Amino acid sequence: MITQTAAIQQSPEKPESRACLSVVMPVYNEEATLTDVVSRVLAVPYLLEIILVDDCSTDMTRELARQLAEMYPQVRTVRHPRNAGKTAALKTGFALTSGDVVIIQDADLEYDPGEIYDVIRPILDGHADVVYGSRFLVRRAARVLYFYHYLANKFLTFLSNMLTNLNMTKIAKLKTAIYEVPISYYGRTYSEGKKIGPTDFVAALWFVFRFNLFCSRRASFRKIPEIRRPNEQASDALES
Repeated sequence: MITQTAAIQQSPEKPESRACLSVVMPVYNEEATLTDVVSRVLAVPYLLEIILVDDCSTDMTRELARQLAEMYPQVRTVRHPRNAGKTAALKTGFALTSGDVVIIQDADLEYDPGEIYDVIRPILDGHADVVYGSRFLVRRAARVLYFYHYLANKFLTFLSNMLTNLNMTKIAKLKTAIYEVPISYYGRTYSEGKKIGPTDFVAALWFVFRFNLFCSRRASFRKIPEIRRPNEQASDALES
């Protein structure tokens, strides 16, 4: 599957002119890597805020998140009262963002925060509305791990591409400008804390079919956003 996704939200200003990046970080039992990943994200250009969503961790993640929020004004933390899964954590985080560009960064360091700028750059340059970082394009580095995970990801991506007639995802419903950039992947083993399993594949399969075959564009969004890229706004200004 395609990961590390960035998208632009509406704003009258060009996003590259100021701090504009919101990083949503779902967290579950990541005490070993949380401090490190947050410190790396804090160094990303144009950073506005980091939203840590603790999905009811049972280790020291909650305390570490609280300490990080006290140390850095850019860091905010919220905790679910019960474990609700990554999708719920992302929904919580997205609702709290205030930046014009939003990206997901996992807390386990399988994806390098140092590459975030490369992912959001097509948005900052006014070329894209949505950018996907893909570990299946020309890679910088990738750890060789489970072959069946590779096959599952390839199959789900192929299925989604076939249903949308795009090389990527179902964001096609919004008629947005979508870019894809290569990213590195440093996968973990299960003994190192990897959590994804067969049930996640089944859920992903269901969502691919649901949102492509049984869900209209209007039903896919609470409010259909109006996407306008900075270069289009400049063109309108010249014409007027």
